[in-house]
Amino acid sequence: MLKDERTVALFDFDGTLTSRDSLMPFLQFVVGKPRFLWGLVLMSPILVGYFAGVIRNDVAKARVLKYFLEGRTQKSLFMLGEIFARETVPELLRAEGMSKLRWHQEQGHTCILVSASLDLWLLPWSKFAGFDRLICSELEVVDGKVTGRLSGNNCFGAQKVERLRKEFSQLQHASKVYAYGDSQGDMPMLRLADEGFQWRSGSFHPISKFKQ
Repeated sequence: MLKDERTVALFDFDGTLTSRDSLMPFLQFVVGKPRFLWGLVLMSPILVGYFAGVIRNDVAKARVLKYFLEGRTQKSLFMLGEIFARETVPELLRAEGMSKLRWHQEQGHTCILVSASLDLWLLPWSKFAGFDRLICSELEVVDGKVTGRLSGNNCFGAQKVERLRKEFSQLQHASKVYAYGDSQGDMPMLRLADEGFQWRSGSFHPISKFKQ
């Protein structure tokens, strides 16, 4: 089949291609279950504030990343990320989301993974999965070690659209754009597309269905 590169399919990762968030499983994989559980206890005020809507996504994420990952070498984290991508991510995948990805790939469409999750595991996994491009959050690195802070902004909400326009200029020349997500943080990207789909109640629905 000829590759229809001018048709673009954008995919969120957590909750769209997976059935749950991937950050916490990765952190547990890196530090081990005992320290991970103790860390959750220490981070509980931050996490409660986030789920209550009092603390912003990027603020909560920065605190959690700093606690668990600060001081670790980038090289070691990428090594762990590749193992996590190969051995653990397959257990998290949502069949319906992966089916959409496979369909677009079979049509020869350009498929782009756009996620707030980290490149540590998304870079190897996106290659395993056959994506053409990855746009995601990255950790700040100083002298080969991660600081626990993000390099640049969290790739979430409006930042997804900004990063797409900055890093994938071909988007403006696309003949058609599809997008798939599951949360309010994906809505700017879904609205950017000609056809945006949100995961709700066990299936993907056109976002036009939810417009007031």
